[in-house]
Amino acid sequence: QVQLVESGGGLVQTGGSLRLSCAASGRAFSINSVGWFRQAPGKEHEFIAGITWSGASTYYADAVKGRFTISRDTAKNTIDLQMNSLKPEDTAVYYCTACLPDSRCRLRVGGWGQGTQVTVSS
Repeated sequence: QVQLVESGGGLVQTGGSLRLSCAASGRAFSINSVGWFRQAPGKEHEFIAGITWSGASTYYADAVKGRFTISRDTAKNTIDLQMNSLKPEDTAVYYCTACLPDSRCRLRVGGWGQGTQVTVSS
């Protein structure tokens, strides 16, 4: 069983930055890849970035490419999402989840956690 818990959200102005963290525990060694998703009010979950557990491969949605960076911190056993140049349309609840078969996260493994709220004011 793998547990992933999100943290680091908050309120920021347009153009600002936030760093989200996804802490893995349990059978983390069984993870193939981890993806960050987001859900804005009234919308479906949207994939935004993925990374293989080794950290060797990353993949980004066009909406965040060049602004967001996903990385793995092996010391802390976390998958982090550095978000720069934030826009009001980035406002959403952000989730991390284990996924397959690679950093594109075409298949989500397990359910959604609590998520962390990111609000970007204009």
